[in-house]
Amino acid sequence: MTAPALEVGGVSVHYGDVLALDRVSLMLDAGQVCGLIGINGSGKSTLFKTIMGLVRPDSGTVRIDGGTPSTARRAGLVGYVPQSEDVDWDFPISVRDVVMMGRYGRMGITRRPRGQDRDAVDSALERVELTAFAERQIGQLSGGQRKRAFVARGIAQGAGLLLLDEPFAGVDRRSEQTISRLLAELAADGRTVLVSTHDLAALPRLAERSIMLATRVLMHAPTAEVLRPENLARAFGLDPAEGAA
Repeated sequence: MTAPALEVGGVSVHYGDVLALDRVSLMLDAGQVCGLIGINGSGKSTLFKTIMGLVRPDSGTVRIDGGTPSTARRAGLVGYVPQSEDVDWDFPISVRDVVMMGRYGRMGITRRPRGQDRDAVDSALERVELTAFAERQIGQLSGGQRKRAFVARGIAQGAGLLLLDEPFAGVDRRSEQTISRLLAELAADGRTVLVSTHDLAALPRLAERSIMLATRVLMHAPTAEVLRPENLARAFGLDPAEGAA
């Protein structure tokens, strides 16, 4: 039997006395885009960092394609598109270099790109429509272009699981459409995407299923069901019209 692309079982995380995740369990199969919604402080970023192995849970387990997060990370099986505030945009690195980072796990200890690495980077840049910006310093791009560069890194990496933390925050319409199209294409190719977003209006077009998080999983169901007014009120205390505003 094939292992799930992602399986989180009973994961709890504390930051000191603060409970960030409370016995979170979820399972994602390959070839789907799943939304992740919740108010600020609901644990979305902590969940991503725990899946990546950057935060160690107090209890519970995470399995990516049947293996541990550290094994998956070393094998390049999981890619991460962080929130903008988590990135030093002044760092002197080009867009091409950012995307090439996705290939590091395949280069060996020398970290010297081969032809296939350069080809993968060129292909990823083309898919996100950033070929003309490849040599620019990453901070010189617009907000939407920066997000697309990190999506390209995940594409070049060949990650089977891609985590996106608020990819539509502060982006232009073109970038939002480009990223949404790419995520659908990646799912059609058999990859799995978990995307955190506050854009409830766009969520039905983005993901067939969604997870509602409030430290614990309140719902994991078809997106249309998750977005029903009575369900949104449990997590947001508002109705869909207010949530989409």
